Formats: sequence, structure tokens, C-alpha cells
Amino acid sequence: MNKIVKYGLLGVGGIAAVAVAGVAYVAATFNPNDYKPQIIKAVKDNKQRTLKLDGDIKLTFFPSIGASLGKISLSEYKSEQEFVAIDSAHVSLALLPLFSKQVVVNEVAISGVKAKLIKHKDGKLNIDDLLSKDAAPAPDAIKVDAGKPAAHATPAAGAPVKFDIASVSLDKTALSYRDEASGAQYAVKDLSLKTGRIANGVPGKIELSVVVQANQPKLDIAVQLKTTLTFDLEKSRYHAEGMDLQVKGSALDIRDLNAKVNGDVNANLGTQEFSAKKLSANVSGIKGKNNFDAKLDAPSLNLTKDKYSGDKLTLNAKMDGAVGNIVAALSVPGVEGNAQSFKISALTLDAEVKQPEQTFKVKLATPVAGSLESQQFNMPKLSLAVNATGDKLPNKSISSELKGSVQLDTKKQNVAVNLAGGLLQSQIKADVAVNNFDHPAIKFNVEVDQFDADLYLPKKAEGAAAPAGKSAGPEQPFDLSALRDLNIDGSLRVGTLKAANIKTAQLRIDVKARDGLVSVNPLSLNLYQGSAKLSAIVNATPAKPTFAINGNLTGVNIGTLAKDAANLDIVEGKGNITLNLTTQGNLVSALKKELGGNASVNLANGAIKGINLSKLVQGVQSLGKNSGAQTMGVNKDEKTDFSEFKASFKVNNGVAHNDDLSVKAPMLRIAGSGDIDIGNESLNYTTKVTMSKTEGGGTGTLPVYLSGPFTDLKYKVDFGALVADVAKQKLEAKKEEVKDKVKEDAKAKLQEELKRGLKGLFK
Repeated sequence: MNKIVKYGLLGVGGIAAVAVAGVAYVAATFNPNDYKPQIIKAVKDNKQRTLKLDGDIKLTFFPSIGASLGKISLSEYKSEQEFVAIDSAHVSLALLPLFSKQVVVNEVAISGVKAKLIKHKDGKLNIDDLLSKDAAPAPDAIKVDAGKPAAHATPAAGAPVKFDIASVSLDKTALSYRDEASGAQYAVKDLSLKTGRIANGVPGKIELSVVVQANQPKLDIAVQLKTTLTFDLEKSRYHAEGMDLQVKGSALDIRDLNAKVNGDVNANLGTQEFSAKKLSANVSGIKGKNNFDAKLDAPSLNLTKDKYSGDKLTLNAKMDGAVGNIVAALSVPGVEGNAQSFKISALTLDAEVKQPEQTFKVKLATPVAGSLESQQFNMPKLSLAVNATGDKLPNKSISSELKGSVQLDTKKQNVAVNLAGGLLQSQIKADVAVNNFDHPAIKFNVEVDQFDADLYLPKKAEGAAAPAGKSAGPEQPFDLSALRDLNIDGSLRVGTLKAANIKTAQLRIDVKARDGLVSVNPLSLNLYQGSAKLSAIVNATPAKPTFAINGNLTGVNIGTLAKDAANLDIVEGKGNITLNLTTQGNLVSALKKELGGNASVNLANGAIKGINLSKLVQGVQSLGKNSGAQTMGVNKDEKTDFSEFKASFKVNNGVAHNDDLSVKAPMLRIAGSGDIDIGNESLNYTTKVTMSKTEGGGTGTLPVYLSGPFTDLKYKVDFGALVADVAKQKLEAKKEEVKDKVKEDAKAKLQEELKRGLKGLFK
């Protein structure tokens, strides 16, 4: 028995020695570099591409079969332009496992891969020729020895081949894709991949880092992934344990993006089962001018083709933006269901918004039921509670609750919202419907009993206003491009409204918008003891949007309106205003300078504030003959009363011209003409104030010139002209007096002579 074992071992050793000797002989006598010209020619003849093999090809046969390649490149089809290039590559296979149909790869190491994939305008790819099934190479294309064609190995039938890779290394890799038709470009740069063992059922570590860039959508991110991957290819099972995914860069309109995802993920593609444990995600960045930070925690998620469930899901988010600092938390205690139906007993969203003067706490709670199969979702008992605190609010605190329902059908792309109840200090009833999510068609009907918007608007900092004619910084254009896709048909009614310190009542706004054209008709409201009936049209289609407004204000207290709206305390009185104006532009300053159309004002029983023209005219008796023009500012304690004030304006390029001012006041009549430069917020106007009686019973005209910016108007009163006018009238009166005296004297002399003549006749 021992001899049998002994001779058996000697036989095996002898066979191994012969095998080793044979492999050594082949390795010593076979040089693959001798066949490089034939390989290059075969590629050129069959694929019409140029293959370059700049480095040496090195082969190893024992204890592993391996190949090492130097720099390689392949050109584009029928071109010398480079398509793909590799700096170096090495692959080695364990020899003995091949005899039992097992592919055991000791190492795969590739460095410096560069490839360009192009989709041409005709829809073809620059690799279509490589993917096509061409005929086999000519028999004499590659020969291993004279006169004998290369043999084609045919795998023997039997059990499937199993593979096992000890490690994979890929670095300095760059891939790009360009779509010539759409202009889309995508790039993968600095790709680095390192793995441990890769084999069925064996956990293997994976480390991946890559930079991804694109222009449609805009993307520039760096990705790092670390995980332990276990898979079973036969059963299509995959398990990523201890996943650590990090993403940094910019995406869409988000910059300084920083995202982290951790957890364990399982996927069974054969049975369509997915699950995750201890899944968490953190995302932060800047969107526009707003900082945000969000965190999602999902302790357990399970999804199959028939059923899905999950433990308590929480989402916490923070945003620092224009509306204030926002902190929100979304909580789902659990979800169960299947493709036909699911149910969430209570979805809650808590949010807090902090502004300099107020803090808002919002809580949304609702059960959710629906069907993933039909894509219908229902929130039948939605409640929205809002609590606001702040020093400006009544009792420094307001609490309210709004209730309603939401129905969503994503397959039909429609949503219906019905809400009623309290929101802040208002009572609201709202019906909103949206159809077609790609190009939404919105219909709404909203009723609000009363609302004071000024309670919630930030207080303007003192001294924040820029001086007249100067700007605190470059003026920013407003963007109405969103109106071009707007499709709205709705009505808003508000019982009483206060906004920007303007008080209105019975407000009604009917809006229709389609293809960039927005029509508001009617825009009706009661304000300041009168009413307004207006209509407005906005056309957002051109690069510079156009605006038009026309209508009437009837019986409105103009003085109170001007003071509340613009803090201009320059006029008193009630009356009517007619407007028919148009303008265009995407800057407020441009809208003022492009203003055109006409307007008219008709007021009664009011006053012009800042100057007392009656007092100035009555003081003419105390003026000396050398009195001249005097410039004076507005005196808030003075005013000129009037019983009637009428004026019409023609507006062109932001300048309102008037030449028919007619003001009736006690003992005065005022006429005038001039320009109101709305674009530059200045005035250049001349009035002539005529007093009904002066000393001696005549009349006098006092020229008054108004000029300067709205915030610093100046009055120039020409007393010299008034004195000259009065003196002229006195001189004319004196002349008439002398003329009358001469006539009287002549008449008396004539009568005396007649008496003497008659007396002589009777002697």
C-alpha cells in the first residue's frame, strides 16, 4: 500500500514536472509582441479603426495566466481621431481552477482609461460599428504558426462557469458623452475603483470615487462610496452593508451641496423585494440665497411586489431664507399596504418660521390613504393649525385652525383642495383645482373675510430709504417668465384688506391667464369713502413685459389715499380719477419712464397743502415797489382751500403734461400748466393765481412756480410780477380817474358858458 502511494506521488510529481517544463518552454519561446502588426492590421481591415499598441505585451503562464499591456489606443471609425485609450492594464487568472470550470481572477488593474461616446444628429452612436455582428476575421488575419489558423475554443457543455476575483483596481479614468442633437454633455472624471474579493456569497469591500459633470441638467458633483457588498448572481440577491455615500458639489440651482447617506440596503431582483435598515440621509446646500439642511431617518423599510411597510419615518429640515428661518419636521409613525391600497394613520408636519418681528408655528396633520396601482391618494381629514406671536399682533398672539381635504390622482394629473376655517386672524373658504402637472391649469375660488397684511410684513428700517434720485444699489429686474406657462382662471374676494398701509373693502379680483397674457377684470373695491372699478392686462410674452390699466376711482378721499399709500400729505378733497395708462419694462424705473396714456382729476371741497395762496395775495398791500421773486419750501401748517379742482394729463415717456388746471377758491382763481416727471420723480409747473379784488377794486395775478423732486418741492413766488400787475391796474385806474375829471371839468365849463350865453340873450 505504501509503495502504491509512493509511486503514485512520484507519478503525479513527474506529470507536474513535465507540465511545468512545457509551460516554461512556451513562455521562453512564444513572444506575443511578434503578432502586434497582424493584430493591428486585422482591426484596420475588419473595423476600419486604427489600433495602436505602444507598450509591450507581457504574458505569464504559471502559477497564474496573466497579461500586461502598455499604452493602447483605438481611433474613431474611419478616422485617426482617438476614441479610447488606456495607459496600462493587467489581468491574471489562477491556472488550476480553470480545469474545474472556475474562473479565479487574481487581479484586474486598469489605469488611465479615456473614452468618448458620441451620439450624432442622425441618432447613431460612434460605437455602432463595434456593436454590430460582423463576419468572423479572415482565416489568415492572425496566425499562431505558419499555415495553421488560430483555433476557436468551444466551451464544453456542463455546469455554469463560476468566477472569483481577488481584487479590482481602476484609476485615472475619464469618460464623456455628447449628444450633438440636443447639445447635452456628460463627463465622468477621476474615476477610481478599488475592491476586495468579488465572488458569489462572499462579502467584499468596495471603494469608489468619481466626479460627474453635465450641462443638461446642470451638474458638477464629486461622489465617494464605501460599502461591503455581498451578492448571489444566480438568485439575483444583493446586500450593501455599512453603506457610506457622500456627494459634494452643485446640482441644478443648488450650490455648496453636501449629501451623506448611510445604512444597510438589500435587494432581491428575482422576487422584487427591497429593504433598508438604519437608513439615514443628510443634505445641505444653498438654493438661490437660501441655506437649507435636511435629515431623513428610516429605521426600517420593507417593500415587496405585494406589500410594503415601514417603521417611524422622520424628516427634519432647516432653511434660512427671505421669509425667515424655517425649521420643519415630518413624521410618519408607520405605513402598511400593497400595490392596491395603503394607509398611513397620521402623517404630521411641524414647522416653525422665525422672522425679526414674528414667529409662526405650523402643524399639519392628516391620515393618508390611497393606491399605488391606481396612483390615487386621499387626505380626507386634513387640519392646518397656525400660531403666530409678535408684538404687533392683537394680544401678541393669534391661533387658528384650517380644516379640509385633498384628493390627488397622479395618473390623471389632477388635484383638488377644499379648505375652510381660520388662518391667522382671517376666516377663509377656498376651493382649488389643478389639472395637468406638466402644464398646470389652475382654477380657484377664494373668500376671505378680512386680512391685515401689514401685521406680518417686516418693518422698514429707519433711514433705509435712499435719497431722491439715488439708489441704495443696482436695481434688480423682476422676472415674469413664469407667467408665460401660467394657466389660471379664478376669483378672489376679500371683505376688508390692509396692505402697504392702504385700506380697502369689498375687494374682488377675477384673474384669467393663458400663454403669458394675464387679464384682471374686474378689479373692484371700495376705498377711502369711494369706489374703484378697474381692469388690468399684463403681457409677459415679450422680453420687456407690457402693462395696461384703465378705469375709474369715484368719490375717493384722495388726500387720505395719497398719505396712506405714499406718505404724501399735499392735497385734501374727494373726487374722481380716470386712468388709461400703459407701460413696459422689467425694472420699476423703466415702468415709470415708459408710462403713457391719459388721466384726469376732478376734486371738490379740498385744499392744496403746504402753501396759503390767499394769504400771499392778500399781503400784496404790504409789498413794496421793489419786491421780487421769493423761493420758499413747503409749510405743513399752511394750505389753500378750494371748492373745485380740475385737471387732465397727457402722459408720454413717463412725463404727465397738463395745461388746463382750473382751481376755484374763495377770492381766488388758479390756472396752470406744466410737467410732472414721474420717471424722475420731479415737478416743473407754473400756476397763475388771480385774486378777485385788490386795493382799488381791481384784480391781481401772482405767478407761482413749483419745481424740484417730490421729496423736496420748492415754491417760487413772483411778488414783483404781482406788484407790477397791481401797479399797472392802479395806473390804468388813475388814468381813467383823470380822464373822468377832465370830462367833468369840461362839462361844468360848458354848462357855465351856456348859462352866460343864455343870460346875455335875455338882456
